[in-house]
Amino acid sequence: MAELTVSAETVRSQLKRVLSKLGVRDRTQAVVWAYRSGFVATADPD
Repeated sequence: MAELTVSAETVRSQLKRVLSKLGVRDRTQAVVWAYRSGFVATADPD
């Protein structure tokens, strides 16, 4: 079976593009953006 690989530089480049499109500086801000935008729901504490 063929193996698909992605270089570390490709991952860095794509991450940088996504962060730019979201208007955030880093992954932490991206997570905050996701929560505030409703893409991630918080669990109800029981």
